[in-house]
Parts: sequence; C-alpha cells; structure tokens
Amino acid sequence: MNVSTTTIVQDYTDYRLIAPLSMGFASVAVIIASIILILVPFNKQLRTVTHLLICNTCISSILYCCSQSNSYVYLLFFPSYTSDVSCKWRAYFNYMSIVAVVYSYLLQAISRLFFAVLSTRYRWLTSFKAHFIMLIINWIVVLIVPSPAILTNDIYFRPGYLCWIPIKFMIHVAYSMIAYYLLPVTIIVIIYIRIYRRIKRSAMATTNHTGQRKTSRDLEVLRNIMILFCIYILGAVPSVFYMISGIDILYYIGIVSVSFAVAVEKFCSIVLDREIRKVFKRGLCQSRTSVVPMTINGHTTTRFTA
Repeated sequence: MNVSTTTIVQDYTDYRLIAPLSMGFASVAVIIASIILILVPFNKQLRTVTHLLICNTCISSILYCCSQSNSYVYLLFFPSYTSDVSCKWRAYFNYMSIVAVVYSYLLQAISRLFFAVLSTRYRWLTSFKAHFIMLIINWIVVLIVPSPAILTNDIYFRPGYLCWIPIKFMIHVAYSMIAYYLLPVTIIVIIYIRIYRRIKRSAMATTNHTGQRKTSRDLEVLRNIMILFCIYILGAVPSVFYMISGIDILYYIGIVSVSFAVAVEKFCSIVLDREIRKVFKRGLCQSRTSVVPMTINGHTTTRFTA
C-alpha cells in the first residue's frame, strides 16, 4: 500500500469517527429548529417580525444540517461516485447553507436597527411587508454569494475528502472567508454598537415607565441575538483557523464544532426567548395533563391529572 492510499484510508477512518457525531448534533439541531417552526405560526403571540426572522434562521440551520449530512453520506457510503460536477454542487449547497445562517443574523441585526434607531422616522421599516422584502433580497444574496463554487474549477472530487475549496486556491479561500464570515460579522458588530449606544442614550433620557420597559425589551432582544450569534461563530472558529493554517486537526474539530454549535444555538433560542419559552412550557404542561373519567353515585365526572 503506497503513501497516498494509506492517507486515503486514514481519512476515511477519521470521517467514520467524526461524521456520525457531527450528524448526531445536526439531527438534534433539526429537531429543535422544527419545533420552533411549528410553534411560531400556531401561536398568535409569536406572530411577530422578530419571530419571523428567528424562523428564517431556523430554516437556514436546517438547510445547513441537511447539506452537511448529505456530504457525509456521499463520502462514507458512495466513495465510488467521483463526479466533479456533483462535488461542485455539494460544495455550493454547503457554502450556501453557511451563508444563509450567517446572513440570517445580519438580517436580524438590520431589523433591530430599524426598530431601535429608525422606527420613529421611518415607521414602515418595521412592518411585515418591509421584512418580507428583506427576506427575498437576503435569499437572492445567499444564492449568489457562494456561486464561485460552481462557476470556477477550484472544487473537484478528491478521494477521502469532503467537497470543499482546497487550501492551495488562496484567492477563492480568501473570498470565502471575507464574503461568508468577515464582511457580515463586521457589519453586524457595527450595527449592534450603533444600536447599543442609541438604546443607552434613550435609557438615560427616558423617565416614564413605558419608555423604560421598551428600552429594557430592546436590550433583551439585542442580548439574545448576540449570544446566539456568538455561539454559532465560535463553532466556526476552528474551520477559519484551518483555512489560515492548513492544520488537519483543526479541520476535523471544525466538522464537529459547527454542528455542535448549531445544536446549542437552537436550544438557546428556546431558552433565551421569553415568548417561545412560555409557549413551549405551556405545550409541555398540556401534554402531561391527562383526562381520567370517574364515576360517583352513578354520575360520570372528569378529573384532570398531571
């Protein structure tokens, strides 16, 4: 067995260990995201612009988990499928799903900017119509940004490897780092600094109870979004370092860490959001309550038990 064959066997062995773990975390994330997608449209108090954008992030997360799992299935169970075209499309959907998640948080940041800073002057920006337009534009951008994956010949089938951009194509790698992560993250940070300063100034100038409650609510929503976004970004850190350094162990850590981060982020979406948490708890309480018929003096009554 020559060196290249030994390397391929080793790569397959590594993927057989880490791919099921990553797919397990991805499955948990899909389940939690699906629960949120079911809760929001069927509960009136959750039919808000904020929760509309949370659902958009959930859809993006499901897309990410499914596309990554699909890549693992091809790698582990269809190693003889060597089509470069198929590999390009798998890479495109993988990168598109990453862009979808990151840009969904950018969309939430822009929405918070509308509510916290621009709502008094441009009220229409906080409407559902404006946000549906933003969602359409967002998904057009999501489809376009990763297009170099299929427009160039940088991605091709490599035995024992997932369909990603090889490190040797530094221009494409640099584009990916900037367009997928650095640019949107920078814009998000700038927006949130702007919002935070505005909210703090409003808090200092507000004396009535209603204004203080609104300020407190804005800060809570801002905090929740930042926590969830930071969880996701931390999961992507090993992959970014791998792109820079080419150290293999970071590549394998990144495969698991991103799926784990998405699962944690989805769980925290329920824990941190007050309205979703209340609806979720109420649903659990109702599911635990059973109806037991009782007969007393010939009359049937009903008793509820938990």
